[in-house]
Amino acid sequence: MISLAKKTTSMLARTRNSIALLAKDRSGFGAIEFAMVIPMLVVAYIGAFEVTLGFTVKSKVERAASSVADMIAQQSEVNKTYLGNMSNVAKSILAPYQNSGFTLKMTGIKVDAANNGTVVWSRDQNGAIPYAANSPTTVPAQFASTEAFVVRTELVVPHELLLFAEGLNSSTLKTINLSKTAYFRSRQAEIIKCPDC
Repeated sequence: MISLAKKTTSMLARTRNSIALLAKDRSGFGAIEFAMVIPMLVVAYIGAFEVTLGFTVKSKVERAASSVADMIAQQSEVNKTYLGNMSNVAKSILAPYQNSGFTLKMTGIKVDAANNGTVVWSRDQNGAIPYAANSPTTVPAQFASTEAFVVRTELVVPHELLLFAEGLNSSTLKTINLSKTAYFRSRQAEIIKCPDC
């Protein structure tokens, strides 16, 4: 019996020693910490990529809307063909990120001294008329000081999230609409005419 008690005591002592040695051993903590941290690092990296790409596309949308409005504002007269080619201008600026699926509305607006806008002509990228001629519209207060003719472009580009939302079923969660409305005052003519609009 005494030998059994000694053996049990000896075994308990060895177990305690083993547990104490195991508690002091720090060799596996690096791997455990790495396994815990790596998912957060991957999510942060993918998130940074998505945000950077989104800002790049947003700046291209702003540049495209402003460029189209600026090009039209430099004309004294436009026509359906000229306005129809503006979608190609937008596509070339948006490349390589988005070449289809966007909406582009171009509107010529006569503004009176009270800052009331009236649509003179309007076209979209498909040749349709988004705003009826002679309909009232709003313009920013910066045009209120004198009568003016203003070109407004409205560009909406659906930006699809590439990495974060890859497995999402809902298209509303995978797509963000990036938009820009640009206003440019006419440069050459009091009113930019569009005879065949």
